Amino acid sequence: MKTIAIALLLTTIATAGPASAISRYESLGKTCAAVQQLVAGERAVILRYPARRGGLVLYDRYVADSGQCGISGYAERTSVPTKDNPQCPVYNCKPSSTFNPH
Repeated sequence: MKTIAIALLLTTIATAGPASAISRYESLGKTCAAVQQLVAGERAVILRYPARRGGLVLYDRYVADSGQCGISGYAERTSVPTKDNPQCPVYNCKPSSTFNPH
Protein backbone atom coordinates (compact mmCIF):
# COMPACT_ATOMS: atom_id res chain seq x y z
CA MET A 1 0.00 0.00 0.00
CA LYS A 2 2.82 2.36 0.87
CA THR A 3 4.54 1.60 -2.45
CA ILE A 4 1.34 2.44 -4.37
CA ALA A 5 1.00 5.76 -2.52
CA ILE A 6 4.60 6.69 -3.31
CA ALA A 7 4.19 5.71 -6.97
CA LEU A 8 1.01 7.79 -7.20
CA LEU A 9 2.74 10.77 -5.60
CA LEU A 10 5.73 10.52 -7.96
CA THR A 11 3.44 10.22 -10.99
CA THR A 12 1.53 13.33 -9.91
CA ILE A 13 4.74 15.31 -9.44
CA ALA A 14 6.17 14.15 -12.79
CA THR A 15 3.06 15.14 -14.75
CA ALA A 16 2.71 18.49 -12.97
CA GLY A 17 6.38 19.41 -13.41
CA PRO A 18 6.35 20.59 -17.05
CA ALA A 19 3.40 22.91 -16.46
CA SER A 20 5.35 25.93 -15.30
CA ALA A 21 3.99 29.45 -15.08
CA ILE A 22 4.70 31.85 -17.91
CA SER A 23 6.03 35.31 -17.08
CA ARG A 24 4.08 38.44 -18.04
CA TYR A 25 5.67 41.79 -18.87
CA GLU A 26 4.63 45.26 -20.00
CA SER A 27 6.54 45.78 -23.25
CA LEU A 28 6.44 49.61 -23.09
CA GLY A 29 8.34 49.53 -19.81
CA LYS A 30 11.34 47.84 -21.43
CA THR A 31 13.75 48.48 -24.28
CA CYS A 32 13.60 46.34 -27.40
CA ALA A 33 16.87 44.62 -26.45
CA ALA A 34 15.51 43.83 -22.97
CA VAL A 35 12.31 42.32 -24.41
CA GLN A 36 14.31 40.19 -26.84
CA GLN A 37 16.59 39.02 -24.01
CA LEU A 38 13.56 38.04 -21.89
CA VAL A 39 12.06 36.02 -24.73
CA ALA A 40 15.39 34.32 -25.51
CA GLY A 41 16.11 33.56 -21.87
CA GLU A 42 12.66 32.32 -20.83
CA ARG A 43 11.83 30.80 -24.26
CA ALA A 44 8.22 32.07 -24.00
CA VAL A 45 6.65 35.11 -22.31
CA ILE A 46 3.42 37.06 -22.42
CA LEU A 47 3.83 40.69 -23.42
CA ARG A 48 1.16 43.34 -22.77
CA TYR A 49 0.88 46.73 -24.41
CA PRO A 50 -1.84 49.33 -25.13
CA ALA A 51 -3.72 49.24 -28.43
CA ARG A 52 -2.90 52.02 -30.88
CA ARG A 53 -6.48 53.26 -30.66
CA GLY A 54 -8.55 53.23 -27.53
CA GLY A 55 -7.76 52.14 -24.03
CA LEU A 56 -7.62 48.41 -24.66
CA VAL A 57 -4.65 46.41 -23.45
CA LEU A 58 -3.44 43.84 -25.95
CA TYR A 59 -1.38 40.78 -25.08
CA ASP A 60 -0.03 37.65 -26.68
CA ARG A 61 2.48 34.89 -26.10
CA TYR A 62 5.86 35.51 -27.72
CA VAL A 63 8.44 32.78 -28.23
CA ALA A 64 12.13 32.31 -28.96
CA ASP A 65 11.59 29.84 -31.82
CA SER A 66 9.21 27.31 -33.39
CA GLY A 67 10.16 24.72 -30.77
CA GLN A 68 7.88 26.57 -28.34
CA CYS A 69 4.85 26.33 -30.65
CA GLY A 70 4.05 22.65 -30.40
CA ILE A 71 3.86 20.11 -33.18
CA SER A 72 1.21 21.93 -35.22
CA GLY A 73 2.63 25.46 -35.14
CA TYR A 74 5.52 27.63 -36.17
CA ALA A 75 7.08 30.91 -35.03
CA GLU A 76 6.21 33.88 -37.22
CA ARG A 77 7.99 37.23 -36.99
CA THR A 78 5.88 40.10 -35.68
CA SER A 79 6.52 43.19 -33.58
CA VAL A 80 5.53 44.80 -30.29
CA PRO A 81 5.96 48.39 -29.10
CA THR A 82 8.74 48.99 -26.58
CA LYS A 83 10.15 52.03 -24.80
CA ASP A 84 12.67 52.70 -27.57
CA ASN A 85 11.15 51.02 -30.65
CA PRO A 86 7.51 51.13 -31.82
CA GLN A 87 8.08 47.91 -33.81
CA CYS A 88 10.45 45.69 -31.87
CA PRO A 89 10.84 42.37 -33.74
CA VAL A 90 9.71 39.24 -31.87
CA TYR A 91 8.07 35.90 -32.75
CA ASN A 92 4.70 34.41 -31.87
CA CYS A 93 3.12 31.08 -32.73
CA LYS A 94 0.86 30.53 -35.71
CA PRO A 95 -0.89 27.29 -36.63
CA SER A 96 0.41 25.26 -39.56
CA SER A 97 -1.98 23.72 -42.06
CA THR A 98 -1.90 22.04 -45.45
CA PHE A 99 -2.71 25.44 -46.96
CA ASN A 100 -0.05 27.24 -44.93
CA PRO A 101 2.73 24.78 -44.07
CA HIS A 102 4.97 27.76 -43.14
